[in-house]
Amino acid sequence: MYYLGLDDFLRRALEEDIGTGDITTISCIPENAVSKGAFKAKEPGVICGMDILIRVFALLDPTVVVTPLVSDGTYVEKGTVIAEISGNSRSILSGERVALNLIQRLSGIATRTHEAVRQVAGTKAVIVDTRKTTPGLRTLEKYAVRTGGGRNHRYNLADGVLIKDNHIKAAGGIKQAVEAVRRTAPHTLKIEVETETMEQVDEALAAGADIIMLDNMSIEEMTAAVKRINGRALVEASGNMGERDLREVAETGVDLISIGALTHTVKALDISLKFYE
Repeated sequence: MYYLGLDDFLRRALEEDIGTGDITTISCIPENAVSKGAFKAKEPGVICGMDILIRVFALLDPTVVVTPLVSDGTYVEKGTVIAEISGNSRSILSGERVALNLIQRLSGIATRTHEAVRQVAGTKAVIVDTRKTTPGLRTLEKYAVRTGGGRNHRYNLADGVLIKDNHIKAAGGIKQAVEAVRRTAPHTLKIEVETETMEQVDEALAAGADIIMLDNMSIEEMTAAVKRINGRALVEASGNMGERDLREVAETGVDLISIGALTHTVKALDISLKFYE
């Protein structure tokens, strides 16, 4: 996994963590010491970020060798060695935290996404993320969602039209907001409208919305809305979906289930680095 700007981001992360020097490592480890160790998953989950693991150490010290033993998207059991590392001991110790922070977080996102996808298996519902990402980490976190089997919602504000409650209030209504967008936005962008009531669903349909978001609706309301829309627009369920029964939501017939908690409420997958004796 690579994107333009990754190296700059990783250099900043290393600079932030190392500062003027890893005083502990410099003080107690000989300059020419060499070590070999293993990155091990301490709990089951989906691994994500192996290329980043390699790149962190390549930027810090090109002589350090990281050998991945699994690929991104692999579900591993507790105790699985996912990579081995060998090289200068100081370099490995100085890069350890940045590497672990990133691979643990991304693997946590991939694992949570994998579980959400598993819950809706057999339905037509697709699990998607949101823009509720960590500033500066959006590209990586959305990659982790894809690695876990989900899909990405719009990447940023220029990536698609999503008319939400405050847009509707400021524009004077759903009809007015959609008409204004059609006069301004590129024709290549789909228009999505957030709705909270059946009346708003009808307004969005009348305005010609391409996607209708059902925000914080009950199962009964979602079922009725899907029936009302009847294929005339894609239907997205949203609003605290990280706390809902996803199977129940999927069985209402919605096309998409967007879950902000995939990226904003993440339990990092427990991964450790241990040197061999």
